Amino acid sequence: MRPARSWSPDLLGAVAAASVVVVVALWLHGAGLRAVTDGGTAAFSSLGRLTGLVAGDLLLAQVFLMARVPWLERAFGQDRLARWHRCAGLTSFWLMCAHVVLITIGYAGAGHTDVFTEAWELAVDYPGMLLAVAGTAALVAVVALSIRRARRRLRYESWHLLHLYAYLGVGLALPHQLWTGTDFVSSPAARAYWWSAYACCAGSVLVFRVALPLWRSHRHGLRVERVVRETADVFSVHLAGRHLHRMPVRAGQFFTFRFLTGTGWTRAHPFSLSAAPGAERLRITVRSGGDDARRIACARPGTRVLIEGPYGRLTARARTRRQVLLLGAGIGITPLRALLEELPFRPGEAVLVYRASTADDFALRAELDELARRRGVAVHYLPGPAAARGSWLPAWLGHLSDEEALLRIAPGVRDQDVFVCGPELWMAAVRTALRHARVPNGQIHYESFAW
Repeated sequence: MRPARSWSPDLLGAVAAASVVVVVALWLHGAGLRAVTDGGTAAFSSLGRLTGLVAGDLLLAQVFLMARVPWLERAFGQDRLARWHRCAGLTSFWLMCAHVVLITIGYAGAGHTDVFTEAWELAVDYPGMLLAVAGTAALVAVVALSIRRARRRLRYESWHLLHLYAYLGVGLALPHQLWTGTDFVSSPAARAYWWSAYACCAGSVLVFRVALPLWRSHRHGLRVERVVRETADVFSVHLAGRHLHRMPVRAGQFFTFRFLTGTGWTRAHPFSLSAAPGAERLRITVRSGGDDARRIACARPGTRVLIEGPYGRLTARARTRRQVLLLGAGIGITPLRALLEELPFRPGEAVLVYRASTADDFALRAELDELARRRGVAVHYLPGPAAARGSWLPAWLGHLSDEEALLRIAPGVRDQDVFVCGPELWMAAVRTALRHARVPNGQIHYESFAW
């Protein structure tokens, strides 16, 4: 049951490296290195060109990584793509800042003016530069809001909406490169490369983030069928639609939903399916918290729903072993409950561990007990406050180490596939225990939804 090794990581890494090599080669072809070695103010301008070119290349890579290209999502998962997206974004931001500073110094030296006067003249007099200034301001705002401390002060929905300004920033930066970029206007090869790169990124966004979600939303016509209260702060939303058997979705995946209640279309919410997808129905289970969750909980039957997705790799495709161990905490139980319904296994080959703060917080418990009875799943409920910071266990199991508890629950864990879903810190503690238990990385399957 071991899947073949994917060639996607190697291909993506090769393409990313090749794009940077091409950009540097175009700079070298434009006598960039000669200007640096000659020294003087031309060296600043030449280094400014190089940092600007690499920054632009990384900005396009950043956009492409989060364009929801299906083969990228399947190969890497959205959590890994998001990490690479942030890394490329921060690197391109600092290179963009260096580009602005170096170009201004270089032009000021060549024109024998001070840097402040030169900065003003660059912004006002050069074609496309006012748009570039506006684009830079948008990117600065996005980067500032992406700092962890700032993100914690924003709801996910607000941050997601504001984050779309990154597309505006990249778009506004384009004209000045077309009209005044030496490395763009002087070489047919450079023009061909940059036009192709921009077309690829813009096309990916338009197709996979706009056209495909709108088409799927229209084709399947999802609407709220009913809302069911599961616990005091958890509810399930049952959705009905058309031709759902034709949607490429599997248990363990998630969608981004927009509930069309008032201003709901502007607010995107990522929710995992909490039941295996059916031919006419889907279900999500949501924890209450904030105005948006309350608005969804009050959605009336017939409320239309727009979708993006499906996304995620926490599916049966990841399986490599016959026996499976599923560890979930809080609302992270939802994709695992769906997986228990879809995964093929015989009685005794599946173990579920469910962690919650209190016994009353176990959402979908009746369904889990029924699955345990019907399919022979061993279910372990672990209620109570945390044993210690950095532990995945409750306090009443604090006499055991994280690894010892894991091996008592699943003695054969080294030869099992392990699916993990829950809060970020809790999943990190589980992964640490799995590594200490010498479970191979290829058998540990998880996705992080931290933003």
